[in-house]
Amino acid sequence: YGGDSSEVQDQLKGVQQVQGTNCAFAVLKEDGSIITWGLGVAGGDSSAVQDRLKGVQKLWSCGGAFAAMLEDGSLVTWGNSDLGGDSSAVQHQLKTVQQVLGTFGAFAALLADGSVVTWGDENTGGDCSDVQDQLKNVKQLQATSAAFAAILGDGSVVAWGSPYAGGDSSGVEARLRNVKQVESAPKNEAFVAILADGSVVTWGNRDEGGDSDGVQDQLK
Repeated sequence: YGGDSSEVQDQLKGVQQVQGTNCAFAVLKEDGSIITWGLGVAGGDSSAVQDRLKGVQKLWSCGGAFAAMLEDGSLVTWGNSDLGGDSSAVQHQLKTVQQVLGTFGAFAALLADGSVVTWGDENTGGDCSDVQDQLKNVKQLQATSAAFAAILGDGSVVAWGSPYAGGDSSGVEARLRNVKQVESAPKNEAFVAILADGSVVTWGNRDEGGDSDGVQDQLK
C-alpha cells in the first residue's frame, strides 16, 4: 500500500513535505496543495476534504490518518475515522495550532495558549480527559507508538495513553523535575527525559528502552 504513485506521478512536482501512515502517503506541495495515494481508508483518498486543502502550511500523520494545518491555524484531517481521521468532535477547539504529533491511532495538538487537544483511538492517546486539567502551559509534546508526553512550563511531565507504551509515568513522576527535553524513537514504546542536570529518566515498555536502571549510574 502506497508503493504505487503512478496515478499521481505527474502531480508530484514542487514537493515540500512528505508524510506517511501505515498504508498511504501524502505530500504537501509548494503551492499549499495536498496529493495523496495508497489505501484510501488509511488516508490515501483525500477527496472528501480536497476542497478544504488549500493554503496548507504543515502536514502530519499518525498510523491511520493525516492532519493538515491551514494558514489560519486550523486543521483538516482525513483517513481512518477511528484512528485520527475524524476530528469533528474537537474541530471547534483546533485553532492556533502550533504542533501536532501522532501515535498509531491518535493525534495530539498543542495550541498557542499552551493547551492540548486530542482525538482518535483512546487506547493510543486519543483521550486525555484524565489529565486534561494538568495540560496547561505545555511547552513540548512527544509521542511513542501509543502514548503522548507533555513537558509543562514548570519542567514537569504529564503522560497519557497506553501504560505499556509510556502513557503511565507515575513510577518516575517524582524524578521528572526540571525536564528540558523528552524523546522517543519512531514506533517505540518508551520515553526518555533529559533533565537540566544532564541526567536521564526513562519510562514505558521495559523491553523497548523504558528501563534504564542497569546503566543509570553512567547517565550523567
